[in-house]
Amino acid sequence: MSVAKDSVQYSRDYRRRVVVTGVGAVTAQGNTAEAVWQACKSGCTAIDTVTSFDVTDFPTKIAAEIKDWDPAPFFQSRKDARRVDRFVQFAVAASRMALEDAKLEITDGNRDYIGVFLGSGIGGLSTIEEQHKVLLERGPGRISPFLIPGIICNMGAGMVSIELGARGPNSCVTTACTTGTNNIGDAVDAIRYGRADIMIAGGTEASITPLSLAGFAAARTMSTANDNPQKASRPFDLNRDGFVMGEGAGVLILEELDSARKRGARIYCEIRGYGMSGDAYHITGQPPDGNGAIRCMKAALADAALTPDAVDYINAHGTSTQVNDKTETLAIKDVFGEHARKLAVSSTKSMTAHLIGAAGAIEAVLCTLTIRDGVIAPTINYEHPDPECDLDYVPNIARKADTRVVMSNSFGFGGHNASLIFSQAAGD
Repeated sequence: MSVAKDSVQYSRDYRRRVVVTGVGAVTAQGNTAEAVWQACKSGCTAIDTVTSFDVTDFPTKIAAEIKDWDPAPFFQSRKDARRVDRFVQFAVAASRMALEDAKLEITDGNRDYIGVFLGSGIGGLSTIEEQHKVLLERGPGRISPFLIPGIICNMGAGMVSIELGARGPNSCVTTACTTGTNNIGDAVDAIRYGRADIMIAGGTEASITPLSLAGFAAARTMSTANDNPQKASRPFDLNRDGFVMGEGAGVLILEELDSARKRGARIYCEIRGYGMSGDAYHITGQPPDGNGAIRCMKAALADAALTPDAVDYINAHGTSTQVNDKTETLAIKDVFGEHARKLAVSSTKSMTAHLIGAAGAIEAVLCTLTIRDGVIAPTINYEHPDPECDLDYVPNIARKADTRVVMSNSFGFGGHNASLIFSQAAGD
């Protein structure tokens, strides 16, 4: 792979290397990372008509819901599981599975050096809606004492720490659809610079509620392809008409390389680069020239000490909205130049739907498994090419490929942008 020489000395001499040793995921496609990955490789989606509440009067009636969910097995007690919001349940479940996948035991000897950076874009919206109804119908005296702990976005990270016993750095970044990527990137930096040896990092979301569905629909960002739900999320396709909401959580176990080697851990890949930028443009829209996304991807490449031609695949933000997909395509072509025509670019949101604050985390899990298996998940429902979206989007069928270096993009309301770069874990 090609290396940008001006930053090699810094990256080798002053930063510890960070690898992925465990993955965990919960989505509508399955309640394990492997189940989600197998569904994506097969081009399967779980988008369907919403069943958790009456959507008769809603312009958008579809989402990717997790059904028959039982959080109890992932908590120390069934009572603890019932007391927390659904987004917290997903966070604890995905974190526990990632820890088990890493074959990592948290003990008195290491718990102070294991941290949790795990965020949510929206937090406990279902708890807000339920308790507001209680307030209106039964009065303030009947409000649950668990209301505030149930709604604050940081409670996912807090409960993961409590349930698993991790006492290292603990934080929650909330940056809309960039949340999961930011939490993972910040966790990488915590290890690089010695604040922790191991981090549990990712994002979680449970925002398929009446208020959320109505709010996103009012913003005219959601698909209304209600008659054909499984075809509704169609990133980069000419006939795309908006994103589809999903729910769930994605978590990585990040570990300092020497720590992972000493305990004989399986190493999936290395996280080489992390970039961020702000659009300073609009509360929901991106600048038409893709400037924020361009600077973000360039920052990740510089952080990784890699030149653009080193990247083999991009897991795109690819929301299936008219503006995002066109702007991201433009930005990729700007950053990668002629190499953009050789890149594989796909949007797994065509299958997972858009998990808002968990989106970047789920996509980080999928990027990790892409490198492990040498398989690129497709962009499904790509049927009508858009002249303004003219890259290789891996249409409809997964592809075997040499995926040495993979980039993942996330762009959020408020102008938040973040990119991560994953690579095969090379020797020293």
